Parts: sequence; C-alpha cells; structure tokens
Amino acid sequence: MVRYWWVNQNQTYKAEVGGGYMWSPKRNRDNGFNEFYQNMTKLSSGDLVFSFADTFIKAVGKVSARARSAERPKEFGNVGNAWDVDGWLAQVAYEVLDEPIRPRDHMDILAPHLPNRYSPIRPDGRGNQVYLAEISESMADKLASLIGRRLDEMSEDSQSREIQNRTDIGATEKYQLVLSRLGQGRYRSNLERFENRCRITGITDRRFLTASHIKPWSRSTDSEKLDGNNGLLLSPHIDRLFDRGYISFENDGAPILSSVLPSDVSSAWRLSEGIEKKLLNEQQSSYMDYHRENIFRGRKF
Repeated sequence: MVRYWWVNQNQTYKAEVGGGYMWSPKRNRDNGFNEFYQNMTKLSSGDLVFSFADTFIKAVGKVSARARSAERPKEFGNVGNAWDVDGWLAQVAYEVLDEPIRPRDHMDILAPHLPNRYSPIRPDGRGNQVYLAEISESMADKLASLIGRRLDEMSEDSQSREIQNRTDIGATEKYQLVLSRLGQGRYRSNLERFENRCRITGITDRRFLTASHIKPWSRSTDSEKLDGNNGLLLSPHIDRLFDRGYISFENDGAPILSSVLPSDVSSAWRLSEGIEKKLLNEQQSSYMDYHRENIFRGRKF
C-alpha cells in the first residue's frame, strides 16, 4: 500500500533532490529518539514524497528503495555539522515542479487535512522543525490537485508493481489487471461490448480511441478494473479532460463541463456541441455517479 510523506529540505534541497535521495541521522545528537528520523525506516518502494523547501513544495518524488544505513553525505558540507554522521539514506526519483506551490497560500484547503500529531507544518502554513512526516492520502490528494496532478496518476506505477508481487492471483490475472491500466486486454474487449465511439467527438476508429476508466483504475477493485461497464471510449484529448475531472456525463449521456475548464479550450474543441447523446446503462451510471462526486471539478453554469 502506497504511503505519503512530506520532507522538509530547507538546508539540503539541492543536494538531496539533485542527488536523488533523502538522508537523515538515525537519532538526535544527544542520542535521543526522533520520530521524524525514524520515519525513514518506514519508507517502501513506490511511496510518494512531497519536497518542501524555502516555503514552497518544489518537487515530488517516488521512493525507489527502502532506506539503508549510510554516512552523512559529503555534499552537505558544513550544513550537516550539527547532525550525527550515522544515518539513513533512501533513494528517491524526484520530479522538480515547473510551478512550485506555497502551502501557506492554500491553508484553507490543506489545514483540515493536517496530521493531529507530528505535522510537518502549522495551521498557518509555517513549517515545523521536522524532517520526514507522514501525511494522509486526503492531504496528498489536495497537494497533488494544487500542483495540477492527480494522485491516482502519481501512484499507479506503484500499484502495478504491487499487482506483480501478489500471490493470491495467477500470472494471467496479473497480466490482465496491468493491461487494464493501459486500456488494453480483456478490459478493452469488455468495454467494446458497450461502447463503439467517443461520446464527444463521434470518432469510431478504435485505433484513435482510448479505453478510459470511469472510476479511476487506482481506486477500483480487481473486478472493477476489468469491468467493461467501468469505462468509455474517448478521443485522447477528451480522455485527458475526463480523467482530470474537467468533463463528466449525466446518466442520460449529456456531457457536463467543469466551471474551471478554460472557455477557450471548450470553444476550440467544440465541447458544448457534442453529438447525439447516448444513455448510460445502469452499471455505467453507477460508476459515473462516482466520477461526478469524486473526480469532476464542478459544473459550469
């Protein structure tokens, strides 16, 4: 199961993000226990990390391997003199954000999701003097949304690896579940029993259609991942809008546009015109209820 972390890297951001790792001492300088250092031992491959430095979330990372014992990195220079030499090092694949976000500007959204104990920041947005803190999935989801990403997208690679490591299902089932994430295999065959065109553009050539899950793959059970009712065939640009909550559908098949969808995008892609709407079946409607309630970003009136 993917866990979510916030790392404060004010003094070591360039070294750690540039080097693709996180490092902390194992204990305080007086040999006292430190919860935020101990968290390094709880990391697992695939966990997601939000990097905070100079009041901004500047990067997101995915843990590549569990932490191992390692001496304080030499590139820390004099910055690390206050810390013990013996520590933990975890490899992290970072992505530096083109547009960093400042949590302090969004505390109306983030504050309700702060940990009750061991929080990395205060309710006013100022950072606490801590290193690595675990955060809830709901807080990670809010952060992902603020940086223009979906938490589902950020964690799907990890879930694919988890499927491969499972022992309760056979190789064929594993293969089909992973293929379903890509819109292929048994899932696509099941979907094409119900859908034969993009509901916005009208395109019917299957070579140019994406098999998109209505309830996101990462939030679906094994059976839902393969259920043809849990999907639509969409043109790639429509799939992107649907996947990120900028469009959804009523159960009668009518498209609905998000209030945050730029009008020039809607106009250029003629989203309001659409084609003759097609009624969703009962099972599709149930999945679409989930999409409207949990993925869709709000109606445009």
